[in-house]
Amino acid sequence: MNKAHLALSLAAASLWYRRRILALVCLTLTLSVTLLLGIQYLRTEIRQSFTNTITGTDLIVGARSGQLNLLLYTVFHIGDATNNIRWSTYQHLEQDRRIDWAVPISLGDSYKGYRVVSTNEQFLERFRYGDNHKLDMAQGIWFNELFDVVLGAGVARKLNHRVGNKIILSHGGGRTSFSNHTDLPFRVSGILEATGTPVDQAVYISLEAMEAIHVGWESGVAIPGRTLSTSAAETRTFMPEAITAVLLGLKSPIQTFQLQRELNQFRQEPLSAILPGVALSELWRMMGQFEKALLGISIFVVATSLVGLIAVLLTIQAQRHREVAILRAVGASPGLIASLYSIECVMLALASCGLALFLGAAAIASLSPWLLENYGIQISLRALSMDEGLLLSSVPLAALIVSLLPAWGAWRKNRTLGFGSNN
Repeated sequence: MNKAHLALSLAAASLWYRRRILALVCLTLTLSVTLLLGIQYLRTEIRQSFTNTITGTDLIVGARSGQLNLLLYTVFHIGDATNNIRWSTYQHLEQDRRIDWAVPISLGDSYKGYRVVSTNEQFLERFRYGDNHKLDMAQGIWFNELFDVVLGAGVARKLNHRVGNKIILSHGGGRTSFSNHTDLPFRVSGILEATGTPVDQAVYISLEAMEAIHVGWESGVAIPGRTLSTSAAETRTFMPEAITAVLLGLKSPIQTFQLQRELNQFRQEPLSAILPGVALSELWRMMGQFEKALLGISIFVVATSLVGLIAVLLTIQAQRHREVAILRAVGASPGLIASLYSIECVMLALASCGLALFLGAAAIASLSPWLLENYGIQISLRALSMDEGLLLSSVPLAALIVSLLPAWGAWRKNRTLGFGSNN
């Protein structure tokens, strides 16, 4: 039996003999590594989900505003627009030869806390997310009739709605509204496939329907006798006077910056044109400080667990006189005795890493539906990235480094006892 195999066998036997005490240490380290790896994994997945919220759209155009505000209310449905833009401006953009397609968006109402987005069939055809994925219908069809409504996957799942259900929209974008469009109920015509983006957390109607339900409303209040019934609304033709924003796709991406500059200097009305990718990067940089802080905290937790491991090893060292005496009697060198501490520490770290991988996979499998339903974040099991692998492998390396303290103490003590001649 060579020295390496002997050292491993002795270390394994020592760990098994002290399994009850070291099991608690292993559990603490496992939970710490799970936290560290989990935060890094979520950082990667959330960043990927975040940056893939909208793809294929070259410009977002809205009323004059900061680019983050425009991005938040058009893509993430957070906050409100500073103003609307005229319908004639949308028609001007639609006729621009440089523009391949234009998707109008109008916001303002809600349904049980979910944002109502009024648009047209171009939204279903042109909106892209992730790796250029298009929107698909899970059930039913895109709205055809005036009072048809399409639900995002998260809305349908959370409220347990099905195709054919009747719903009443609320006036205003708040979670609680006391002004409802009771006289004009909508019928669920379709439900979108889940995307893991804010699309899942919205309700979609036509631009004409948005105009129809606001006939007879002034200052957020319905004027009695001036609102329309369903039958009366269906006989009329509606044309919006203003919308909230426009998503643009250009025929040539080379012209993006030129068109952006022109729109930011548009003379007919004050506009802001933003590049979604640039705005997403800026927003992520702002949010990135928080996720870096979480990663730092998890690293500190792992370091604390490793310090606890050192304390346990030093305590055990004082109780191993009989074991060390037997090893010395059979000719074990000070180096072999000292190496046992390092080997035991690394083996504990490796066991903790293995358990952490198992716990992390189980947590992701169980939490991913909840994250998708409540936060629109889609995560799935995958192989570890290079950064995650390096982070995981650093734990046994750190365990080896911290084990040098008790190992050096054992080596020095055995040399002073007259075993310095052995290697």
